Amino acid sequence: MLKEKRIGMIGGGKMGGALMGGMISGGLVKAEALTVADKDEDRLGELVKAYGVTVTVDNRKAVRHADVVILAVKPQNMADVLDELADAVMPSALVISIAAGIATAFIEERLGKGVRVVRVMPNMPALIGEGAAALCCGVSAAEADLELARHIFGAVGITMEVKETLMDAVTGLGGSGPGYAFLIIEALTDAGIRMGLGREVALKLSAQSLFGAAKLCLLGKTPPAELRAMVTSPGGTTLAGLKVLEEGRLRETLISAVEAATRRSAELGGRK
Repeated sequence: MLKEKRIGMIGGGKMGGALMGGMISGGLVKAEALTVADKDEDRLGELVKAYGVTVTVDNRKAVRHADVVILAVKPQNMADVLDELADAVMPSALVISIAAGIATAFIEERLGKGVRVVRVMPNMPALIGEGAAALCCGVSAAEADLELARHIFGAVGITMEVKETLMDAVTGLGGSGPGYAFLIIEALTDAGIRMGLGREVALKLSAQSLFGAAKLCLLGKTPPAELRAMVTSPGGTTLAGLKVLEEGRLRETLISAVEAATRRSAELGGRK
């Protein structure tokens, strides 16, 4: 789907780099078809060395002949970037945004009526090809545009389509979710150390336990509640630990964290 297309990417940070690596290593595009713009010249040098892509500090140059434009910029910088690109993006180009909280309508307004926009919320595990990305279309984007975007992000993880009204919730759960997981792994590691384990052993046990549990949820047909019951014997060790977690309101705390992150996503997009 991408082999004959030129791609311009604005922003060469970690997520941008993950997408480049996934597309190139997966054979979706050749390195010479991808141009990346970033203000950090050192970072651009790293991208050239790692992937062999074309780089520039000029945003307009990166998109001028691009069939697909990927906006991998911070939400607070989006308005300025779009104003800069408004007369440089080709009318036929597909625009893909991964900026948290920024609605497709905001991009369409800045770039002009008729622009085809797909909004995507990926997450950090895309760095190792294990990401989760939700996608939605703007008013002018077609099913083929959505499929092309899914093709790109499928190179670094799994994808799913949602209504745009749910994208803030996707950001609060999927976008921020790895942060919650890292905190849990950190806490479990500290607990293991307190119980006498070495740090390396405690970290591996903590991380692999969460990884394995997550894989059971993704690969199997058994709901998480049933899986939890399977590992919880009457009067056993897991039950004793779960009792403490429930008393500490872990479930309610995680729900509140997702709600807070969802609200913040809306705020970043100028919504309340």
